[in-house]
Amino acid sequence: MTRVKMKYYQILPFLFLSVFTACQQKSKKANVDILEKGLNVLVIIADDAGWNDVGYNSSEINTPNIDALASKGVKLNRFYANPTCSPSRVSLLTGMPSSRIGVVAPISGKSNKTLPDSITTLPQALKKHNYENALFGKWHLGLDISNGPNAFGFDYSYGFLHGQIDQYTHRYKNGDASWYRNNNMIEEEGHTTDLVTKEAIEWMTKKRNVAKNFYMQLAYSAPHFPLQEEDKWKEPYLETIKNDSRRDFAAAMSHLDHSIGKVLKTLKDEGLEENTLVVFMSDNGAMEDWNPTYQYNGKFKANDVLGSNYPLKDWKTSNYEGAIRVPAIVYWKNHIKNQENWNYMSVSDVMPTILSLINKEIPKDVEGVNVWPSITDAKVKTNHDIYVRGHKQESLIHQPYKIIRTRHKDGSAALYQLYNIDEDPEEKQDLVNQKPEVLVRLKILLQNQFVKDDKTVNVELK
Repeated sequence: MTRVKMKYYQILPFLFLSVFTACQQKSKKANVDILEKGLNVLVIIADDAGWNDVGYNSSEINTPNIDALASKGVKLNRFYANPTCSPSRVSLLTGMPSSRIGVVAPISGKSNKTLPDSITTLPQALKKHNYENALFGKWHLGLDISNGPNAFGFDYSYGFLHGQIDQYTHRYKNGDASWYRNNNMIEEEGHTTDLVTKEAIEWMTKKRNVAKNFYMQLAYSAPHFPLQEEDKWKEPYLETIKNDSRRDFAAAMSHLDHSIGKVLKTLKDEGLEENTLVVFMSDNGAMEDWNPTYQYNGKFKANDVLGSNYPLKDWKTSNYEGAIRVPAIVYWKNHIKNQENWNYMSVSDVMPTILSLINKEIPKDVEGVNVWPSITDAKVKTNHDIYVRGHKQESLIHQPYKIIRTRHKDGSAALYQLYNIDEDPEEKQDLVNQKPEVLVRLKILLQNQFVKDDKTVNVELK
């Protein structure tokens, strides 16, 4: 037999092919291992963090851990929540506009309003598929322990029932108790941000059932008022932020960001990072100011400056971009590449996207859509309408247009505004007079949404 001699440059291609094939096989094996482990989900919710309150959106506030998620994950630059907190949490857990069940404003006072038993929540859907579900922090979908998170699919819960609390006494603005663990009201010492983080980490490392995958909702009170931060969180801003109130807000964001970093480090230390999908979002845009008057028995001074939605228009409670377009990020180590995504998505899309990702059935009431194809590839465009109903305004996005309807308490005809938010994201140019045919078409679409809403909030268009 004749031996064929090959020169080094003839052998190199075969060596490269061999190495490449080995790497491919190793990658496939890693993916199989992760799929065999199943997918965990961690949803982190900031409270009242505006568009310009995160570092990656050019804020003067330092948020290195949130920025790290943005630099490694997918920045969802057109992600829409609701104008206020309770409605956003309804949409997250039900996959539908919150107005479908009559929640268009924060649940407050001694209200017994909560989620209906007839609707399947995200944790309830996941529980059917061997998931363990935990909520840490803000609930705000039922102010009595009997209709807390454990009644709607969460196996473990800890935090506060109301929408806002004193960060140290953990009581609501009218003095009501709010702090609890599972089905018991409790008293504890410590700052809310620290306690919620500590409990979440303890659950991840010591209390959860490691034989199950988990859905974990980490819903902070920060940077929502009242602002009660230690000097160590304020000191980095003594020279850069002159307004005391804005500085206190920045301190709350830094405290929040530091805590998020601790939770993310725990994921890594526990070997959970590669099979955990992390979603970060704010529940609504920032609030301009706060005048507590009678709240907390006059304990807190007014805040003349809070968050920043710059350059977006207006504040929390409205339906302008500053209130409903919020910072949002999706991160899954080694599974999605870093990119900026400008496709339109909604908080109602989170539930169907998660269920689709694990190949599970989506409940019939869900109206959001699976946006995972677009998250993994921004070139895959989304085209579904996004309907948001608040307690002052309602809006509908039908790309590239957005219609906003403002109601008047005196019963007079509503005000309509129309914007091309593709070209005018700051909503400076009202197109009502320039685009009458578009206005008519979007009014019809808006009316069609109204018909589906709970009748207690249904108001005919005028």
